[in-house]
Amino acid sequence: EVQLVESGGGMVQPGGSLRLSCAASGFTLNFYDMSWVRQAPGKERELVAYIAQVTGTTNYAGSVKGRFTISRDDAKNTVYLQMNSLKPEDTAVYYCNALLIQEYWGQGTQVTVSS
Repeated sequence: EVQLVESGGGMVQPGGSLRLSCAASGFTLNFYDMSWVRQAPGKERELVAYIAQVTGTTNYAGSVKGRFTISRDDAKNTVYLQMNSLKPEDTAVYYCNALLIQEYWGQGTQVTVSS
């Protein structure tokens, strides 16, 4: 069964850090372009971070650049999103996305930044 499973979400105070994980099963993640996408209540989905399969090139939304880092561990078939200096506006459900010819989504993990 093809699956992406996110973990690592939770509640954190402003200025804190979280690391999200996205574990793939049923397919080999390093063949895919990987992204983290978030959706806040009442807002559209926003591409947060992207890592290209071939080159490893990364791209970030302007709102998170310098604070978030996307990385992949091919041996563990897992992609990560390290989130530092979190702000209340980072509160959202974070989804992992894998894209090649087919596209896969995880179920999402909630991140809440609040004092």
